[in-house]
Amino acid sequence: MKTYDFDTVILGGGPAGLSAAIYAARGACSSAIIDTSMLGGQPTNYLELENYPGFGLVDGFDLMEKFEQHVDKFGVSKFPMQEIEKIDLKPQIKIIQTKEATFNAKTVIIATGAQSKKLGIPGEKEFTGRGVSYCAVCDGAFYKDKVVAVVGGGNAAVEEAMYLTKFATKVYIIHRRDALRADKIVQERAFKNEKVEFVFDTIPKEILGEDVVNTLTVENVKTNNLSNLKVDGVFPYIGFSPNTENLNGQLSQDEGGFILTNETMQTSVEGVFAVGDVRKTPLRQVITAASDGAVGAVYAVKYLEKLSEVLV
Repeated sequence: MKTYDFDTVILGGGPAGLSAAIYAARGACSSAIIDTSMLGGQPTNYLELENYPGFGLVDGFDLMEKFEQHVDKFGVSKFPMQEIEKIDLKPQIKIIQTKEATFNAKTVIIATGAQSKKLGIPGEKEFTGRGVSYCAVCDGAFYKDKVVAVVGGGNAAVEEAMYLTKFATKVYIIHRRDALRADKIVQERAFKNEKVEFVFDTIPKEILGEDVVNTLTVENVKTNNLSNLKVDGVFPYIGFSPNTENLNGQLSQDEGGFILTNETMQTSVEGVFAVGDVRKTPLRQVITAASDGAVGAVYAVKYLEKLSEVLV
């Protein structure tokens, strides 16, 4: 098994991780990115981004490709598709063990992001991939001339619902409150779309079907009445949970599991930084993730400078 030594190892290759790699490399650090999948992160699934400054409207995959091309200019080592077996952040030299190699690092920047929260209702797990999907861009084309339900009321839910109207004949937006949380401009587009039907004050209770989904049972939270919606697909967009399963409680986290940091992205363990969606932050966007990556890497470089002074 190979062993690698780096000044900085970045866990995660989304916008936060790629940004961190650029800034770490500019700080003359030997750097590597490790990801459990291909680089690019969640934005690669977004058909359109319209709030990243300077681009107006850009395909998420194309934007992340530009990020990665920028990283490649600095010669950062990339290790995609790595199955991580163990992470030890406590020693001065941190250790990341994958099935293929051991990585030793003086600093670690955690940029592992977050994943869609599950509804936690009967039928969700059983029908995942057979009518339950967490990515409209990935699976929307399978629902041509069909009826689908999107669960949630934020930007992601409403924007993905709008995308699904390109294929589906009807899209229900199911939200537990009586008003959406999405930005006003996003809401206005949805309200004008004749294919969208809003189901407010309502929560999903069970997903039913045979080989594939055919029914979503919902409950009105004010009346407690149950009803069935005939749908071919269910798309949950109710928020995110952090990808921290390999950390084994080595860092301070909030009640939702998001990593706690200070303004320099420093975690509770010296020499370990957390950036992007995996940390506790008031806003999770591509631009804020990239900003976090820049801050975290700059202070990782400062930490390395202090460390080298101590070792001299």
